[in-house]
Amino acid sequence: MKVLVTGHTGYIGSVMGPLLRQAGHDVVGMDSYLFEGCDFGDDEPPVPALRVDLRDVQVSHLAGFDAVVHLAALSNDPLGNVNPQCTYDINHLASVHLAQRAKQAGVPRFIYASSCSLYGVSGGDQMLKEDAAFNPITPYGESKVRTEQDVRKLADDRFTPTFMRNATAYGVSPRLRVDLVVNSLVGYAYTTGEVFIQSDGTPWRPLVHIEDIASAFLAVLHSSRERVHNQAFNVGRSEENYRIREVADMVETVVPGSKVRYAEGGGPDPRCYRVDCGKIAQVLPEFKPQWTVRRGIEQLYDAYRRYGLTYEEFMGTKYLRIKRILKLQGDGLLDESLRWRSAARVAAPAVS
Repeated sequence: MKVLVTGHTGYIGSVMGPLLRQAGHDVVGMDSYLFEGCDFGDDEPPVPALRVDLRDVQVSHLAGFDAVVHLAALSNDPLGNVNPQCTYDINHLASVHLAQRAKQAGVPRFIYASSCSLYGVSGGDQMLKEDAAFNPITPYGESKVRTEQDVRKLADDRFTPTFMRNATAYGVSPRLRVDLVVNSLVGYAYTTGEVFIQSDGTPWRPLVHIEDIASAFLAVLHSSRERVHNQAFNVGRSEENYRIREVADMVETVVPGSKVRYAEGGGPDPRCYRVDCGKIAQVLPEFKPQWTVRRGIEQLYDAYRRYGLTYEEFMGTKYLRIKRILKLQGDGLLDESLRWRSAARVAAPAVS
């Protein structure tokens, strides 16, 4: 297949693209390159790409593709809260625009990176299946709900959207993020000796390695249309739901000399939910997750040690998405809507 991957230089995209290529697909990227240069470790060879803002996508950009894997988004709650309207413009309106243009271009498959964040607050008392009520409490979570609802209406016998509700991601990537709970706990422990928890540690989170996310998308690409048409899937493993304090305890056992410390006055995080991933296991049995949180913690610790992650890097603008965006704006390179002010951007690899 010829596959367009939006956000291909991001945290998940920089893992997704190579996996799709290894599986024999012809991969082209599309990105606005907000995090260009924020590399960690050994980067993958660049893929042919379009340097296009998601909000500017035209039918001509999408002609000839067999599938769109849509990852591009403002990627976490703190970043979304900086400018909620911009979050909706990019994560919701531009995503629906992309799906509409893909359908007009005759692209038959559209795989959307949604999120378990759309479940929001459930208290963790039950395992949430795909038919559970939405209860988002952030612009990021709300944007995922709106996009699913609007793109679902586009489905017909020529256009098959699939909604991948990823659990909270973790793991090593060429475009590392340390604003994700597992990555953050390990990084703080490695650079300071403390496994620092800002809540009381009681909230539940479903967790999934980015390589398993990429494998789930690949399974959808390889599946028959009938199995995945207009379907939503919780992406992860049901047994990989953990309380934050459980993750912290695992980090303490892996990172030598580290100790768990709770923030003074830290209360329960309202974002608390567990998800049931039985549907994807049943519908797509070829998807076989390989990672556990414990193994992912070991991978992160080994990578942080191998590449010499420093506290300054960990807390700086390179791996924290919100700090990167605010720096680009402070330097006058991005406007308030997160569009580049300067046209003097290094060209992306040309599409052949």
